[in-house]
Amino acid sequence: MKAITMRIQKFSRPGVILMAAVVAIITSIVVANATQTITTPNAAFISYTLAKGASGAAITPTTSRSVLVMGCCVGGLVQGVGQVSLQHIPSNGMVWVGLESPSSAAITSGRSATAATHIVFIDDAHQVVIEVASADTIRVHNYSLDATVAANVTLIW
Repeated sequence: MKAITMRIQKFSRPGVILMAAVVAIITSIVVANATQTITTPNAAFISYTLAKGASGAAITPTTSRSVLVMGCCVGGLVQGVGQVSLQHIPSNGMVWVGLESPSSAAITSGRSATAATHIVFIDDAHQVVIEVASADTIRVHNYSLDATVAANVTLIW
């Protein structure tokens, strides 16, 4: 009986080492796949003072990524905010969905490469708009007939 016990112990030692190696490898694979990559977002902030009927400089959103575009009008009678999630498809325009500024807030969505296509209102009176400027750019435009507005746009991607 003693010989059999010795023989089992000798055979089980390599088995135990092999089993420990397998467990270590599986644990390493699980840990490697469980890591999460967190990146700091990029952002751009642009301020405008727009006379009646004026447009701001064209903004080129990053391409083939989701971009959060937030705009607001500050001061005066035309305050408000609006935001969209936008995708810039190079040479083919913009695709977006978001929320218009109050007073009659609503969902806005669309796809266009045509200049002056409405994307989102960023004031209460629905006179200041972020719109398509070209197939690859957007801009802020003041359609007000009697007011200069201060506005800003933030892009986060």
